[in-house]
Amino acid sequence: MRENFSSVKVIFTIVMKKNFLVFAFIIFGFSAFGSGVFAQKQIEPQIQRDPILELDANHNLEVANQYFKTKKAYKAVLMRFEETFAAYPEFSRMDEFLYLAGMSSFYLSENKGKQKVTSEADKLKFAPEKMREEATAYLAQLIEKYPQSQFKADAEKTLKTLEAKK
Repeated sequence: MRENFSSVKVIFTIVMKKNFLVFAFIIFGFSAFGSGVFAQKQIEPQIQRDPILELDANHNLEVANQYFKTKKAYKAVLMRFEETFAAYPEFSRMDEFLYLAGMSSFYLSENKGKQKVTSEADKLKFAPEKMREEATAYLAQLIEKYPQSQFKADAEKTLKTLEAKK
């Protein structure tokens, strides 16, 4: 009798394991077993970010935000952006930086801000037409490369304003 009980126990265990695997297969899909029909596809490739460059770029962005919001120093924002974009174009918050650069260029094209264009070199570098072109380029790049960005709607609005001024 004891042997029969032991055999029943083994069969019961095998059946339960088999049922568990079928259940897991149905609930979790093929992804629980390696590859699969139900596995999530990676939409964007993961970018390996350099932690030191990321920290430096974050610092530049925070300083640029201060220049932009509190000091209205749009020329300084553009200098921070250009430095960061040249050194680390894969920066995780590049959409925000493109927005700041685009808006700074736009405001400079309208002669706004506290940093005045005085020297001849600055007059060439920050000429209104050139600033409008740069603003359009930065904001269009933001919209194209970062369609999920929180800055997209404002960038589109500014681009419409720039188009109307042509």
